[in-house]
Amino acid sequence: MWQVRLLRSHAAPKIETSPGLESPVAAPLRQSAFFAAFLAGTLLVPAAIDAHANRHAIKTRPPLARAKLMLADGTPAGTATVRVYHGRASLVLALSKLPAGVHGIHLHAVGKCDAPDFKTAGGHLNPDMHQHGTLNPMGHHLGDLANVTANALGKVVTSMPLVGGEAAVAAAMFDADGTALVIHAAPDDYKSDPSGNSGARIACGVFERP
Repeated sequence: MWQVRLLRSHAAPKIETSPGLESPVAAPLRQSAFFAAFLAGTLLVPAAIDAHANRHAIKTRPPLARAKLMLADGTPAGTATVRVYHGRASLVLALSKLPAGVHGIHLHAVGKCDAPDFKTAGGHLNPDMHQHGTLNPMGHHLGDLANVTANALGKVVTSMPLVGGEAAVAAAMFDADGTALVIHAAPDDYKSDPSGNSGARIACGVFERP
């Protein structure tokens, strides 16, 4: 009887037979790039292909919205990007030039950022007319977000989910007067109406479609 022993390798599989006998499958197996790829772990089975394609689609899909932030004196302060993952929207932040420490950030209901106080951005984005804060039993606004912490260099790199699916977020952000992202001087306490005692508005950016 002949026997086949498969040796895991990054090269083509090695076929060994009993002395004096030639395996009828030896040549086909040696020549099979498919089989060699499988043994080497480089073969993408359908599930792996699907996962790879999905990751590629997430990475290359255009963002839903993007804002360039500025400080009161016009200094650029980084970017905010809204991306969609599996139908859910997330805010991706790459901020700079901020005072070190914790800052409240919110989506505001008007897409205007007139310096120096950025009051033209209006109140928080709040289409459902709730009160402010995730710890407020009457809350919270669609525009209420988690605090961010700027490091000693004034930088923030983070992401956070937005409430609602892609369609709902897009409809709220791109209504007739648009939406802005505002960075505040102090942390949000997540409960005090209307803005969590988060202090002055120190940076602002208007969201636009890419």
